[in-house]
Amino acid sequence: MQNAKSKCSLTEQENGFFDDSIEKRAYIWYEENWQHDDYEHLHQRAQLTFVKEGYQYFHIDDKIYLVPQNHVIWIPSLQKHKITSEAETVKLMVSLFKHIPENDFYGKVHVFLAPSVLKEMLLYASKWNKLTEENNEQEVFMNALLTSLPNFCDENLSLQIPIPSDKRLLEVCEFISESYHENHSIEELAEKANLSTRSLQRIFKQETGISVKKYIQLIKILKSVELIDSSQFTLSEIAYKVGYKSLSAFTSSYLAVMNVKPKIIKKVTF
Repeated sequence: MQNAKSKCSLTEQENGFFDDSIEKRAYIWYEENWQHDDYEHLHQRAQLTFVKEGYQYFHIDDKIYLVPQNHVIWIPSLQKHKITSEAETVKLMVSLFKHIPENDFYGKVHVFLAPSVLKEMLLYASKWNKLTEENNEQEVFMNALLTSLPNFCDENLSLQIPIPSDKRLLEVCEFISESYHENHSIEELAEKANLSTRSLQRIFKQETGISVKKYIQLIKILKSVELIDSSQFTLSEIAYKVGYKSLSAFTSSYLAVMNVKPKIIKKVTF
Protein backbone atom coordinates (compact mmCIF):
# COMPACT_ATOMS: atom_id res chain seq x y z
CA MET A 1 0.00 0.00 0.00
CA GLN A 2 1.62 3.19 -1.11
CA ASN A 3 -0.99 5.72 0.02
CA ALA A 4 -4.72 6.27 0.31
CA LYS A 5 -5.11 6.49 -3.49
CA SER A 6 -3.10 3.44 -4.51
CA LYS A 7 -3.15 -0.10 -3.16
CA CYS A 8 -1.49 -3.19 -4.66
CA SER A 9 -1.30 -1.32 -8.00
CA LEU A 10 -5.06 -0.73 -7.82
CA THR A 11 -6.14 2.90 -8.12
CA GLU A 12 -8.97 4.41 -6.13
CA GLN A 13 -11.64 5.74 -8.47
CA GLU A 14 -14.25 6.95 -5.96
CA ASN A 15 -15.79 6.14 -2.59
CA GLY A 16 -13.27 3.43 -1.73
CA PHE A 17 -13.63 1.54 -5.03
CA PHE A 18 -10.30 0.44 -6.48
CA ASP A 19 -9.80 -0.54 -10.11
CA ASP A 20 -6.80 -1.53 -12.21
CA SER A 21 -5.70 -1.60 -15.82
CA ILE A 22 -3.57 -4.74 -15.47
CA GLU A 23 -4.55 -7.31 -18.07
CA LYS A 24 -3.12 -10.45 -16.47
CA ARG A 25 -5.63 -12.77 -14.79
CA ALA A 26 -3.75 -13.06 -11.48
CA TYR A 27 -1.66 -10.34 -9.87
CA ILE A 28 0.53 -10.78 -6.77
CA TRP A 29 1.56 -8.24 -4.17
CA TYR A 30 3.86 -9.16 -1.28
CA GLU A 31 4.83 -6.76 1.52
CA GLU A 32 7.44 -7.24 4.27
CA ASN A 33 5.80 -4.61 6.46
CA TRP A 34 2.15 -4.16 5.54
CA GLN A 35 0.61 -0.75 6.25
CA HIS A 36 -3.11 -0.58 6.98
CA ASP A 37 -5.47 2.05 5.59
CA ASP A 38 -8.18 1.31 8.17
CA TYR A 39 -11.11 2.32 5.97
CA GLU A 40 -13.70 0.36 4.04
CA HIS A 41 -12.97 -0.33 0.37
CA LEU A 42 -13.70 -2.82 -2.41
CA HIS A 43 -12.36 -3.84 -5.80
CA GLN A 44 -13.41 -5.79 -8.87
CA ARG A 45 -10.80 -8.50 -8.38
CA ALA A 46 -11.34 -11.31 -5.89
CA GLN A 47 -8.66 -11.48 -3.21
CA LEU A 48 -6.70 -14.25 -1.51
CA THR A 49 -4.56 -12.98 1.39
CA PHE A 50 -1.92 -15.19 3.01
CA VAL A 51 -0.54 -13.95 6.36
CA LYS A 52 3.06 -15.16 6.67
CA GLU A 53 3.77 -13.30 9.90
CA GLY A 54 1.64 -11.34 12.32
CA TYR A 55 -2.15 -11.24 12.05
CA GLN A 56 -4.95 -9.15 10.55
CA TYR A 57 -8.57 -8.41 11.34
CA PHE A 58 -10.90 -8.15 8.34
CA HIS A 59 -14.13 -6.24 9.02
CA ILE A 60 -16.75 -7.58 6.59
CA ASP A 61 -20.51 -7.02 6.90
CA ASP A 62 -21.62 -8.11 10.39
CA LYS A 63 -18.45 -10.03 11.28
CA ILE A 64 -14.81 -9.47 12.11
CA TYR A 65 -12.52 -12.21 10.80
CA LEU A 66 -9.20 -12.92 12.48
CA VAL A 67 -6.52 -14.12 10.06
CA PRO A 68 -3.55 -15.34 12.14
CA GLN A 69 -0.11 -16.36 10.96
CA ASN A 70 -0.08 -19.07 8.26
CA HIS A 71 -3.79 -18.58 7.54
CA VAL A 72 -5.52 -17.33 4.40
CA ILE A 73 -8.71 -15.41 3.77
CA TRP A 74 -10.69 -15.50 0.55
CA ILE A 75 -12.67 -12.31 -0.24
CA PRO A 76 -15.08 -12.34 -3.21
CA SER A 77 -15.13 -9.68 -5.90
CA LEU A 78 -16.81 -6.38 -4.93
CA GLN A 79 -16.99 -7.37 -1.25
CA LYS A 80 -16.52 -4.31 0.98
CA HIS A 81 -13.90 -4.84 3.68
CA LYS A 82 -11.71 -2.97 6.14
CA ILE A 83 -8.41 -4.21 7.58
CA THR A 84 -6.95 -3.54 11.03
CA SER A 85 -4.11 -4.99 13.09
CA GLU A 86 -2.10 -4.19 16.20
CA ALA A 87 0.74 -6.50 15.18
CA GLU A 88 4.17 -4.86 15.18
CA THR A 89 5.00 -6.47 11.84
CA VAL A 90 2.69 -8.00 9.25
CA LYS A 91 4.17 -9.94 6.35
CA LEU A 92 1.63 -11.08 3.83
CA MET A 93 0.94 -11.83 0.20
CA VAL A 94 -2.17 -10.74 -1.66
CA SER A 95 -3.22 -12.58 -4.82
CA LEU A 96 -5.81 -10.71 -6.90
CA PHE A 97 -7.82 -12.69 -9.44
CA LYS A 98 -9.63 -11.20 -12.42
CA HIS A 99 -11.65 -14.26 -13.49
CA ILE A 100 -13.19 -16.70 -11.02
CA PRO A 101 -14.50 -20.26 -11.60
CA GLU A 102 -18.26 -20.79 -11.36
CA ASN A 103 -18.49 -22.34 -7.91
CA ASP A 104 -20.43 -21.26 -4.81
CA PHE A 105 -17.19 -21.36 -2.80
CA TYR A 106 -15.83 -18.25 -4.51
CA GLY A 107 -18.88 -16.13 -3.65
CA LYS A 108 -18.33 -16.29 0.13
CA VAL A 109 -15.68 -15.23 2.62
CA HIS A 110 -13.50 -18.09 3.92
CA VAL A 111 -10.74 -18.17 6.55
CA PHE A 112 -8.62 -21.27 7.10
CA LEU A 113 -5.15 -22.51 7.95
CA ALA A 114 -3.06 -22.84 4.80
CA PRO A 115 -2.14 -26.54 4.44
CA SER A 116 1.51 -27.22 3.61
CA VAL A 117 0.83 -27.70 -0.11
CA LEU A 118 -1.00 -24.37 -0.45
CA LYS A 119 1.61 -22.59 1.65
CA GLU A 120 4.42 -23.87 -0.58
CA MET A 121 2.49 -22.87 -3.68
CA LEU A 122 2.03 -19.34 -2.34
CA LEU A 123 5.68 -19.09 -1.37
CA TYR A 124 6.65 -20.18 -4.89
CA ALA A 125 4.26 -17.66 -6.43
CA SER A 126 5.95 -14.82 -4.52
CA LYS A 127 8.61 -14.79 -7.25
CA TRP A 128 6.09 -12.95 -9.43
CA ASN A 129 5.67 -10.20 -6.84
CA LYS A 130 4.40 -6.95 -8.42
CA LEU A 131 5.10 -8.12 -11.98
CA THR A 132 2.48 -6.70 -14.33
CA GLU A 133 3.54 -8.20 -17.65
CA GLU A 134 1.99 -11.42 -18.95
CA ASN A 135 3.72 -14.62 -17.85
CA ASN A 136 2.54 -17.99 -19.12
CA GLU A 137 3.94 -20.03 -16.21
CA GLN A 138 2.32 -17.71 -13.70
CA GLU A 139 -1.06 -17.86 -15.45
CA VAL A 140 -1.07 -21.68 -15.50
CA PHE A 141 0.25 -21.95 -11.94
CA MET A 142 -2.14 -19.43 -10.37
CA ASN A 143 -5.11 -20.90 -12.24
CA ALA A 144 -4.26 -24.32 -10.76
CA LEU A 145 -4.00 -22.75 -7.29
CA LEU A 146 -7.33 -20.97 -7.71
CA THR A 147 -9.09 -24.07 -9.02
CA SER A 148 -7.78 -26.19 -6.12
CA LEU A 149 -8.60 -23.62 -3.43
CA PRO A 150 -11.97 -25.14 -2.37
CA ASN A 151 -10.18 -28.47 -1.75
CA PHE A 152 -7.64 -26.77 0.54
CA CYS A 153 -10.33 -25.10 2.65
CA ASP A 154 -10.88 -26.53 6.11
CA GLU A 155 -12.85 -23.61 7.48
CA ASN A 156 -12.39 -22.48 11.06
CA LEU A 157 -15.64 -20.71 11.98
CA SER A 158 -14.21 -19.85 15.38
CA LEU A 159 -12.11 -17.15 13.70
CA GLN A 160 -15.29 -15.20 12.98
CA ILE A 161 -16.34 -12.65 15.58
CA PRO A 162 -20.08 -11.92 15.16
CA ILE A 163 -21.26 -8.33 15.63
CA PRO A 164 -24.82 -8.01 17.02
CA SER A 165 -27.09 -5.19 15.84
CA ASP A 166 -28.85 -4.76 19.20
CA LYS A 167 -27.25 -1.79 20.97
CA ARG A 168 -27.55 -3.48 24.36
CA LEU A 169 -25.60 -6.46 23.11
CA LEU A 170 -22.99 -4.24 21.47
CA GLU A 171 -22.29 -2.66 24.84
CA VAL A 172 -21.87 -6.10 26.37
CA CYS A 173 -19.50 -7.16 23.58
CA GLU A 174 -17.43 -4.01 23.98
CA PHE A 175 -17.28 -4.57 27.75
CA ILE A 176 -16.09 -8.16 27.23
CA SER A 177 -13.44 -7.05 24.72
CA GLU A 178 -12.15 -4.28 26.98
CA SER A 179 -11.96 -6.48 30.10
CA TYR A 180 -11.11 -9.85 28.53
CA HIS A 181 -8.59 -10.54 31.32
CA GLU A 182 -11.46 -10.74 33.82
CA ASN A 183 -14.08 -13.47 34.20
CA HIS A 184 -17.54 -11.91 34.23
CA SER A 185 -20.66 -13.80 35.28
CA ILE A 186 -23.76 -13.94 33.09
CA GLU A 187 -25.58 -12.03 35.84
CA GLU A 188 -23.05 -9.18 35.68
CA LEU A 189 -23.31 -8.96 31.90
CA ALA A 190 -27.11 -9.10 32.01
CA GLU A 191 -27.14 -6.21 34.45
CA LYS A 192 -24.85 -4.30 32.08
CA ALA A 193 -27.40 -4.79 29.27
CA ASN A 194 -30.36 -4.09 31.56
CA LEU A 195 -31.75 -7.53 30.71
CA SER A 196 -32.58 -10.67 32.64
CA THR A 197 -30.00 -13.44 32.34
CA ARG A 198 -32.46 -15.54 30.35
CA SER A 199 -33.22 -12.68 27.92
CA LEU A 200 -29.52 -11.88 27.45
CA GLN A 201 -28.68 -15.48 26.62
CA ARG A 202 -31.66 -15.87 24.29
CA ILE A 203 -31.17 -12.60 22.37
CA PHE A 204 -27.39 -13.02 22.18
CA LYS A 205 -27.68 -16.51 20.69
CA GLN A 206 -30.38 -15.29 18.32
CA GLU A 207 -28.29 -12.39 17.02
CA THR A 208 -24.81 -13.93 16.93
CA GLY A 209 -25.41 -17.65 16.56
CA ILE A 210 -23.24 -18.43 19.60
CA SER A 211 -23.70 -18.33 23.36
CA VAL A 212 -22.38 -15.56 25.63
CA LYS A 213 -20.00 -18.09 27.19
CA LYS A 214 -18.65 -19.07 23.75
CA TYR A 215 -18.23 -15.39 22.81
CA ILE A 216 -16.19 -14.75 25.97
CA GLN A 217 -13.98 -17.75 25.19
CA LEU A 218 -13.55 -16.58 21.61
CA ILE A 219 -12.47 -13.08 22.64
CA LYS A 220 -9.97 -14.40 25.20
CA ILE A 221 -8.36 -16.72 22.65
CA LEU A 222 -8.23 -14.09 19.91
CA LYS A 223 -6.57 -11.69 22.35
CA SER A 224 -4.07 -14.44 23.20
CA VAL A 225 -3.20 -14.65 19.49
CA GLU A 226 -2.17 -10.99 19.64
CA LEU A 227 -0.07 -11.59 22.76
CA ILE A 228 1.59 -14.66 21.23
CA ASP A 229 2.44 -12.61 18.14
CA SER A 230 4.17 -9.98 20.28
CA SER A 231 6.75 -12.59 21.43
CA GLN A 232 7.01 -10.74 24.76
CA PHE A 233 5.46 -13.33 27.07
CA THR A 234 5.58 -17.02 27.90
CA LEU A 235 2.47 -19.11 27.34
CA SER A 236 1.88 -19.24 31.10
CA GLU A 237 1.99 -15.43 31.28
CA ILE A 238 -0.39 -15.17 28.34
CA ALA A 239 -2.80 -17.63 29.94
CA TYR A 240 -2.91 -15.46 33.05
CA LYS A 241 -3.24 -12.22 31.08
CA VAL A 242 -6.36 -13.43 29.25
CA GLY A 243 -8.01 -14.69 32.42
CA TYR A 244 -7.15 -18.38 32.71
CA LYS A 245 -6.06 -19.81 36.05
CA SER A 246 -3.76 -22.44 34.57
CA LEU A 247 -1.77 -23.11 31.42
CA SER A 248 -3.59 -26.41 30.93
CA ALA A 249 -7.01 -24.70 30.96
CA PHE A 250 -5.77 -22.09 28.49
CA THR A 251 -4.22 -24.74 26.22
CA SER A 252 -7.45 -26.74 26.17
CA SER A 253 -9.51 -23.64 25.33
CA TYR A 254 -7.04 -22.49 22.66
CA LEU A 255 -7.10 -25.92 21.03
CA ALA A 256 -10.91 -25.89 20.96
CA VAL A 257 -10.94 -22.56 19.09
CA MET A 258 -7.83 -22.69 16.91
CA ASN A 259 -7.65 -26.48 16.28
CA VAL A 260 -3.95 -26.40 17.22
CA LYS A 261 -2.12 -26.05 20.54
CA PRO A 262 -0.64 -22.63 21.35
CA LYS A 263 3.07 -22.10 20.84
CA ILE A 264 5.46 -19.19 20.61
CA ILE A 265 6.47 -18.85 16.95
CA LYS A 266 9.82 -17.40 16.02
CA LYS A 267 9.75 -14.59 13.49
CA VAL A 268 10.90 -15.73 10.05
CA THR A 269 11.47 -14.23 6.62
CA PHE A 270 10.47 -15.26 3.16
